[in-house]
Amino acid sequence: MTRQSLFLYAAWLLALVSTFGSLYFSEVADFVPCEMCWYQRIAMYPLVVILGIATFRSDFGIRLYALPFSVIGAILAALHYAEQKIPAFGGATPCAEGVPCSAEYINWLGFMTIPFLALISFLLITICLLFVRQSSKN
Repeated sequence: MTRQSLFLYAAWLLALVSTFGSLYFSEVADFVPCEMCWYQRIAMYPLVVILGIATFRSDFGIRLYALPFSVIGAILAALHYAEQKIPAFGGATPCAEGVPCSAEYINWLGFMTIPFLALISFLLITICLLFVRQSSKN
């Protein structure tokens, strides 16, 4: 297995664990996702399929299609996390009805919320994809 294959596989595993984590929070723990959470899910869920197929086909060109999802997801997660932790960002996100985007279902160690976990996951996926190159010479 080449280094590129490992990075592609790691990106897929991160997307898979993140998707199962978000489904656990909503379906098992009964946390109702806010509007920003749904947008982050829209960015994460396709990555499981896209990166899964690319991993098994060793398609290193997939990064051109997967990077926009991970970068947009990271931006959304960063905005959501800022909404939760920085008072000046209150109301900056599109949460109009239902669960407020500032709600914190979990707060591990005083800073780790669900949007923070999503941000870390999106950033790690982005980093892994940046190490995947078209040619598999390495």
